[in-house]
Amino acid sequence: MGFEWCAATAGDIDFARDLTRRNMLRYYIWHDLLWQDEAFDVAWAGRENWIIMHDDSRVGFVSLSRDARALYIRELHILETYRGQGAGSWVIDQVFAMARQERRPALRLTVFESNPARTLYERKGLHVVGTDECFLRMQRDVDGSHR
Repeated sequence: MGFEWCAATAGDIDFARDLTRRNMLRYYIWHDLLWQDEAFDVAWAGRENWIIMHDDSRVGFVSLSRDARALYIRELHILETYRGQGAGSWVIDQVFAMARQERRPALRLTVFESNPARTLYERKGLHVVGTDECFLRMQRDVDGSHR
């Protein structure tokens, strides 16, 4: 199944917010966290956002940020009907290649400890490097070493 991505536009925020809420609300409830649309919108505005496409359909999105230490996947969400078809794996490969091209030391992300996406991240070479309350901090070093 072939995927591609394109830069998100202002018109994509509703799709991204709704998908994130659908995918994450159960974790927010489980961990007694408050979902806020406004907080999503502020975060979206400060990040680099890409829409994941299959044919002419939006199947998900990824939201990125950077600092001197790493390229960060802040959000990665795939529509339920497209999960297990390689979209998430493809995105991680693309973002890792971007980190390498930009000479960032690492690719990093944070995931709820109970989120099954952790298995995908581990399969793609990310390792748990720390914990915060209900989250796991994961990292893959660009040079191949593990810090």
